[in-house]
Amino acid sequence: MTATHFDKQQAYEKILQRAEAVLSGDGDRDQKLMNISKLLESEIPYFDWVGFYIVDPESPRELVLGPYVGAETDHTRIGFGTGICGQAAEREETFVIQDVSKEDNYLACSLTVKSEIVVPVFKNGAIIGELDIDSHVLEPFTPEDKQYLEVLCTSLENIF
Repeated sequence: MTATHFDKQQAYEKILQRAEAVLSGDGDRDQKLMNISKLLESEIPYFDWVGFYIVDPESPRELVLGPYVGAETDHTRIGFGTGICGQAAEREETFVIQDVSKEDNYLACSLTVKSEIVVPVFKNGAIIGELDIDSHVLEPFTPEDKQYLEVLCTSLENIF
């Protein structure tokens, strides 16, 4: 499935609307993050693994696996600077990797993963977590994905 076989703008508008309801509804932070993960995975056809890593308050240069949808991963803790997630955390910026096989500092979760996007979540200017999305498709991510996912991650600040 490629990014052109559906109305991406309509899908993201639906996601943002539903995410607002999830975030303002009942449930703790992890329940809300799980619901956001499920929503993203179900609405965007090339999102095959969707989850969150949270900055460990006891070890603030380490990410801990949070709620996710998709295949199990061995990467339950990732140091800043390690892999795509760790690099995004260290640089505090979104990373879009269209072909993970071309990355030297990639932590392979599965042979089926072809691309990845990682979007930081901030609170009061400090990174507190990140949204990690893997795809089984090469080069699926567009500037539109990056833009909408960054808007979504900005809305998560209040649940941390």
